[in-house]
Amino acid sequence: MITYQQQPPGSPETLVAGDGDDYIAPAPRVSVQAFCETAETAAAVQAAAGDRRMIKAHVRVQMGGMAAATEAYRNSPTPNVIMLETESRGDAILASLDELAEVCDAATRVIVIGHYNDITLYRELVRRGISEYLIGPVNPIDVVRAVSTLFHAPSAKPVGRIVAVVGAKGGVGASTIAHNVAWAVARDLKLDAVITDLDLAFGTASLDYNQDPPQGIADAVFSPERVDTAYIDRLLSKCTDHLSLLAAPATIDRVYDFTPESFDPVIDALRATVPCVVLDVPHLWSAWTKRVLVGADDILVVATPDLASLRNAKNIIDMLKGARPNDRRPLYCLNQVGVPKRPEIKPPDFAKALEDEPVAIIPFEPQLFGTAANNGQMIAEVASTHRIAESFRHLAQLLTGRSESKKARPSRLPPLIGKLFAR
Repeated sequence: MITYQQQPPGSPETLVAGDGDDYIAPAPRVSVQAFCETAETAAAVQAAAGDRRMIKAHVRVQMGGMAAATEAYRNSPTPNVIMLETESRGDAILASLDELAEVCDAATRVIVIGHYNDITLYRELVRRGISEYLIGPVNPIDVVRAVSTLFHAPSAKPVGRIVAVVGAKGGVGASTIAHNVAWAVARDLKLDAVITDLDLAFGTASLDYNQDPPQGIADAVFSPERVDTAYIDRLLSKCTDHLSLLAAPATIDRVYDFTPESFDPVIDALRATVPCVVLDVPHLWSAWTKRVLVGADDILVVATPDLASLRNAKNIIDMLKGARPNDRRPLYCLNQVGVPKRPEIKPPDFAKALEDEPVAIIPFEPQLFGTAANNGQMIAEVASTHRIAESFRHLAQLLTGRSESKKARPSRLPPLIGKLFAR
């Protein structure tokens, strides 16, 4: 039996990146220096520096407020962004800003954190070129949003959404689930999607989709200077009208060692043009896999009902919750449930240990999955009405924050009217 959890509408868990005003774009590679007057604000800025959206920014927090900033920049260049906290009022703030302007580069953007809600002051700050005025106390997410807004038009909705799927251990079927979820996103939600195979040595996406593309993700990763949206578009292999594949070479003629930032250009280019990008993340732990997971908009951890999966899933989810305090917690599903004669950890026990319910429980169906794999097809192609296919559709909806339009209930009036006119 397949079961899944539906998040209640309007709950905090349903607020996901990409849903209108809740989306905060990642900050670019900029330097940010904050001069605070209170320990609370300094802590908030420091916490914001650890947010996944600020991973490319270089943030430095100091105390002393506006006076310390003015003194610091007399003999040193100013950064891209300066954040200034002040407990002063109107004219005192403007006087301090005038002193800072004498030593501040014209291109530097300034965010002021004040403690008084004064519309007259706000208008004067805007007239003098201040980029943003925040009223304290501020939260880390307020700081992240303020920095992000400086470099991204607030009215421009994001194009892409990054969904990462990773296995709690090897052999749990994470790649199969990633491929089927991407298929459901494209076919059932009618959303343009790209499935990206990050397992360059042993990836199976090209086999599962019955594709043999001459180029793929390796071409982009090993030539980062060439990566842009047009180049990535040329590397994509078309699977369906709405689904494309960025395939792995699946060869071992070279060693695939990557720096933490190796996949950043590829993911950024995909995010800029594709509404949904599903990352098939291999089961290995390195700097680049951690960076990919932390930077994703949503994460699905795939586990089987055994002790090793339970331990690993808990470790992965706990780590990601700590690294992404302002995001929805990673989701997880149980796969290959009900293997004959295999002792298993029951889903309620699994949920108790992880302090969260699985979003899907997928039964062990070797005939169905084996047929699909050998034919290079998805589950929905082999058995479109099967409950497992419905489970993948549910996961697609949950991970993209979208839902299918409800089908209208058939009315009894048309047949009745037809019978009347037939007389």
